[in-house]
Amino acid sequence: MARQLHSVELDFAESAPVRLAYTGLLSAPPEAVYRALATETESWPEWFSEVTAATPTPEGRTVRLKGGARFRETVLAAQPDVLYAYRTDETDAPGVHALLEAWRLAPVGNGTRVRWTVATDGTAVYRTVLRLARPAMGRTFRQAVRALDRRLAKA
Repeated sequence: MARQLHSVELDFAESAPVRLAYTGLLSAPPEAVYRALATETESWPEWFSEVTAATPTPEGRTVRLKGGARFRETVLAAQPDVLYAYRTDETDAPGVHALLEAWRLAPVGNGTRVRWTVATDGTAVYRTVLRLARPAMGRTFRQAVRALDRRLAKA
């Protein structure tokens, strides 16, 4: 059953009780990476293996993950080639009280450095599980960055 989460703002990325951050490099320029993140919503399942569906909505998107968890998200920041951030407003994932994700982009040579921050709060069990999942989430992020880089190289 979907639940409403706390409505957080962009500063939650710096103040959340649990913050996980991962950095990767892509050979594509920031504008191509930003477009894949922010405007080609339906393509996420092609490169982010944990996402099985992503559908744009007027305020953001809805996302479904492997295992069936659903998220209704609102975009908080859409700064082309620099930042794409969104919060989850509603989910059926257990234990979560607040969730924000931010993708920061920076040019590096002809490519892009991307930093994905997951800022969240929830029950004690949820926070512990997320901290323990840090290495697995890092692997998933690195795989997603490699897959996105391959996808953008073909474009």
